[in-house]
Amino acid sequence: MKESTCAEIIKDETNRALWEVENVIACIPDELWDKSYCEMPLWKHIYHMLHSLDQWYINPRVYIQPSFHERELNNLDVQSKKRLNREDIGRYFDMLKRKITDYNDELTDNILLQKPEKCEWTRFTLILAQHRHLHSHMGMLMGFVIEDTGMWPKTLGLERPIPDDDFGTFF
Repeated sequence: MKESTCAEIIKDETNRALWEVENVIACIPDELWDKSYCEMPLWKHIYHMLHSLDQWYINPRVYIQPSFHERELNNLDVQSKKRLNREDIGRYFDMLKRKITDYNDELTDNILLQKPEKCEWTRFTLILAQHRHLHSHMGMLMGFVIEDTGMWPKTLGLERPIPDDDFGTFF
């Protein structure tokens, strides 16, 4: 990993986080997809996590909802009539990964402490806050998977390179 700029570190750590998100989602057996945790189906926990990342990583004040989004679909306190399947989540994740990767490719240290248009927080604050939020929910998802399968989804840590081939999903 290059560590000569904060922007390079953010890019690497975000790529690692996105790999782990994709891996945890892949570790969820189909029979758990609709299982309720804290009174919400597992897929809704995933969508909440991804939607927050989508809305808050770049600029929450200049944000357009995904085309399939319905009011409160991302809210873990409100039951939804709409259900997202694995393919819906997969397409959303792929779009989000491209969006964040493209954004990070344009980041420089000079703009990290600047506030995006109409936003009260700096880019760095938004990114760091989303890493915190993302991994709070990743911990919950991993706990759900571990509890129900007895298997531990793989993570990368700081030293392991991001796999470009089949790394396997579980330790």
